[in-house]
Amino acid sequence: MDNSEKHFISIQKCRIQSKNAVLIPEVTWTMSAGEAWLVIGPNGGGKSAFLRGLAGDFDIVPNIPESDICAGDREWKSCFTEATDVPLYATAFSNSVETVSLERAAALIEEERRNDESDYIEGGVDPGRTGRRFLCEVTHDDGSRLESNPQVKLCGIEKILDRGLKYMSTGEIRRTLLCRALLSAKRLLILSDPFAGLDVSSRSILLDFLDFIEAKQLSGSKNDSGWPMIVLGMERYTEIPVSVTHVLEFTANGVSFCGKKALYEKLLEERQTMREKTRDSDRSAFEAEIRDLHAEAVERNADFPVSGDTGRQPLVRMKNVTVRWDDHIVLSDLSWALYPDEHWLIRGPNGSGKTTFLELITGDNMQVFCNDVSLFGNRRGSGESIWEVKAKLGIVSYRLHVEYRMVGGTDLESVIISGIHDTIGLYEPKSDVEVVSARKWLKLGGFAGRETASFSSLSYGEQRAVLILRAAVKCPPVLILDEPCHGLDSEYRQKILDLLETIAESGTTTLLHVTHDPDEVLSCEKHILELHPDEQPMYRILIRE
Repeated sequence: MDNSEKHFISIQKCRIQSKNAVLIPEVTWTMSAGEAWLVIGPNGGGKSAFLRGLAGDFDIVPNIPESDICAGDREWKSCFTEATDVPLYATAFSNSVETVSLERAAALIEEERRNDESDYIEGGVDPGRTGRRFLCEVTHDDGSRLESNPQVKLCGIEKILDRGLKYMSTGEIRRTLLCRALLSAKRLLILSDPFAGLDVSSRSILLDFLDFIEAKQLSGSKNDSGWPMIVLGMERYTEIPVSVTHVLEFTANGVSFCGKKALYEKLLEERQTMREKTRDSDRSAFEAEIRDLHAEAVERNADFPVSGDTGRQPLVRMKNVTVRWDDHIVLSDLSWALYPDEHWLIRGPNGSGKTTFLELITGDNMQVFCNDVSLFGNRRGSGESIWEVKAKLGIVSYRLHVEYRMVGGTDLESVIISGIHDTIGLYEPKSDVEVVSARKWLKLGGFAGRETASFSSLSYGEQRAVLILRAAVKCPPVLILDEPCHGLDSEYRQKILDLLETIAESGTTTLLHVTHDPDEVLSCEKHILELHPDEQPMYRILIRE
């Protein structure tokens, strides 16, 4: 039987498992010619495990006795039963699969940091692998012609080829990974939440690209177009390419929908109608819980300075700040101040310096010491320690997420409590009060009963949710949010946005919020800092009505 004429991938009553556990007890699914599939589902629902199974990270195992299986065609890696001759698991893409995801981007940065040799080289700065060198690992040439390569142009990374990977923004890393995947000549690309961290222009380019590729995918029975086939994974049903024909949804580690896109959209409408009936009451109860927890944090830290304590003195002030890497100017002559209860939205295209701007405040960018930057009335470099600075900050960022993944064995209760101590991991005994508070926050976030679960056992979106709770736990004067909703499903994203709005309304915490998604802009964010690279001036300050 020539399975390639029927299905590109066939999974019949199989489980997906890691070395230690069954992740999805049973799934049946086929991907056939003329179909373009979207895989979706809530955080922790099984979507990521399924996609990693397709990629070969996890095993796909038939749910029948081994004695009943006979080997099939080696190229297809098939398993058959003699009784039915139906493939239990068959794939046309054996050893030819590439994944682009938030997890892969984080893993790449982890690898770069582990290989950092700054302590051992003259000058103390190790740029690590550049984008050019990273791409040459799959092109197997010197990379001298990459600027004219159509895949490089498609991904818009010509100008950052010689920048170190660890100095790229989140969006730039994602586009570089996508380019490498295209250059790898793999036959199947798994793109998981590909729009996360991309600016408006990059999202538009990627959407056009996906429609182009998937149109090729739908054009014939064989994958002979020269372009890879794509399985698209999304956390939320937004910005879906028009060429998607079918949807596979996972909930509670099982298949909750499998069928045509039109039927799924009808199901979403029905669900939305049901949610709207209870949303107001659910939100009121949720916000009441948040206010109680926030009040407890303020009482617990009675001597801790909050934003209202400073009157009209700025929490943060920058005067004529300039940041550059070699000949590349990231920020130029920036003057700006953050006052209590003035919540700011920071926006700009990928690579415009948004993360650099925030890292001048958090202390993660050493160029703060050669600039005029003051925090809470003290100029940086005047003798205060990094711990004194971070004691007044709550932080959610890509950098923090990567650092926490590197100590991923920490249990969730300890992750929340570490936010009180400003550490990556927890290195001192937990107090009873801290434990009670941490468990309340975990319950609020939907993690009740999972206090002892390890951070590394969570999906990327669940990890981000826990880090948001960690940032909020101590009621800081300034809450810094660098793309906080990365990897969050629709329901959880709305919950987090409600959480942040409620915190802003408390009058004790001032928000600094970076996002590319206009749907994530909070109503309290009346002040806007726009960054404009390659323009003079490189920034604009706006006030919303």
